Amino acid sequence: MKGSDFSKLIKSRLTFLVTFSASISFIIAVKANGGNTWGSLYSTTMWLNWIKLVIGGFLVTSAANCFNEVIEVKYDKLMKRTMDRPMPAGRMTTGQGLVLGMGMGIIGTYLLGSLNLLTGLLSVFSILLYAFAYTPLKRVNGMAAVFVGAIPGALPALIGYVAGQPHGRIDEIAIILFLIQFVWQFVHFWAIAWVLDDDYKLAGFRLLPTAKRDKTSALVTFLFAVILVPVSLLPTIYGYGGYYVGGVSLIMSLIFLYQAFNLLRTLEIKAARTLMFGSFYYLPVVQLMFLFDFIVK
Repeated sequence: MKGSDFSKLIKSRLTFLVTFSASISFIIAVKANGGNTWGSLYSTTMWLNWIKLVIGGFLVTSAANCFNEVIEVKYDKLMKRTMDRPMPAGRMTTGQGLVLGMGMGIIGTYLLGSLNLLTGLLSVFSILLYAFAYTPLKRVNGMAAVFVGAIPGALPALIGYVAGQPHGRIDEIAIILFLIQFVWQFVHFWAIAWVLDDDYKLAGFRLLPTAKRDKTSALVTFLFAVILVPVSLLPTIYGYGGYYVGGVSLIMSLIFLYQAFNLLRTLEIKAARTLMFGSFYYLPVVQLMFLFDFIVK
C-alpha cells in the first residue's frame, strides 16, 4: 500500500482537523486547571502527555474512518470521490482494512487510556458511535445520521479537555468546547452534503435535511448557523473567555451566518461550497482564539 493510499484510508485531512481540535482543548484544560499535577505549560511531562494525546487521537480517528470504509466499501465503489480509496479500488482487502483499523484502535485507545480512564472510555465510545451507529444510519435517515454523527464529531474537543487533567473530569469549559463543535458540525456537514449531493445519491445516501437541495434544507442549515452565534459566545458569557475571544467568535459566527444566508438566498452549489470552506476556517480560528485568551491571562 502506498502512502497516498494510507492517507485516503484514514481520511487524513479530517483526521488532522480532529486531532488539532483535541490538542487545543488539552492545552486549555491544563491552563484552566492552573497547572495541575502534570505541571504548567512549560512542563516536560505535560508535553509528553500532549504527544500521547496527539498520537492516540490520530490513531483512534484513523481507526474509526477505517471501520467506516470497511462497512461502506460497496457504496464507496459507486461514488466518484471515494472509488479510488484503497478498498473499493481493490488495492486492499476489507480483511486487511479491518485488521489495520483494529490495530490502530487498540494502540490509540491504550495511549489515551494511559492519560486517564475517562479519556480511554470516551475514545472507545467515539469509535463505536461513528462506525456502528452513524455509518449505517446514513442510508436510513439523513437527519438522524447527522445528529448521531455530530456527537463523535464533537467528542475530540471533550476528549482533549478530559485528557488534559490527570484524573479526568467534565466541567463547564469541557461542555462549552463540546457544544461549539457539536453545533458547528451540522452546518459543516450539510454544506458538504449540498456540494456532494449528486455523488452521495449514486450510493443511495440522502444526507440533506429533506434529502434534496431545496429551500427547507437550506433553511435548516441557516437555523443551525443562527444557533451557533450565541453558542460561540458561551466562553465569554460564562466568564472563561474575555472580550477579545468574544469579539473574534462573534465576527467569525456572523461571517459563517452570512455564508449560510447566501445559500438560503441562492440555493446554489457555489454558495454551499463557500459555506463549506468557511466551516474549515471557522472552528480552528475560534478554538485558537479561546486558547490564546487562556494563555495570556
